[in-house]
Amino acid sequence: MDRQAGPRIAVTLAILTAVLGVVGFVVTLVLNAVVYDEFDAYGEVPVPGSGRFVLPAGEATISFRAVVPGGLDEDDSLPVPPLQLSIRPPSGVPEPVVTETMRSVTAINNDVRVRIWVAQVSQEAVYDITARGAVGGYRSPHLAFGRDTSVGWAPWAFGAVFAGGLLWLAVALRWSARAGRRPRPLPGPTQI
Repeated sequence: MDRQAGPRIAVTLAILTAVLGVVGFVVTLVLNAVVYDEFDAYGEVPVPGSGRFVLPAGEATISFRAVVPGGLDEDDSLPVPPLQLSIRPPSGVPEPVVTETMRSVTAINNDVRVRIWVAQVSQEAVYDITARGAVGGYRSPHLAFGRDTSVGWAPWAFGAVFAGGLLWLAVALRWSARAGRRPRPLPGPTQI
């Protein structure tokens, strides 16, 4: 095996590692946004309107959802109108604690949603939910109740794989440059 085989293998593997990091990062972002997003797992309430459904114990995400013909503007934002939410538990069950957590906007075709609240539900029960707000400019506005099942660590892990691949590539390229080729003696004179 010649002196250049090791550095060539190292450079090739470093490039493959960096590519794997980029592909994995993009795939996990898409999967988290589309496949693992169970933003409406428990039900939806029209705004204005009311509904009744089971919320399990634990964390429930509450997202504002509307149809936006033509998609979002250039800044990819969905202005959330002033909304009021009432979650009434059955008797003997404590009220869920609702906190505001504005998150990024997710848009698939013309369906646009943004998480606006998280409810900490202490006990699984059937809850009466009422939503009100000035939503005159929105088409089919709803509040969706669901859960966040995205794999939050995966994009970070693939980002680290990409960074490791780049670092490995820098080391491999330096090794390749230092390995150099050994000087070879010129062939002797030939008879013609």
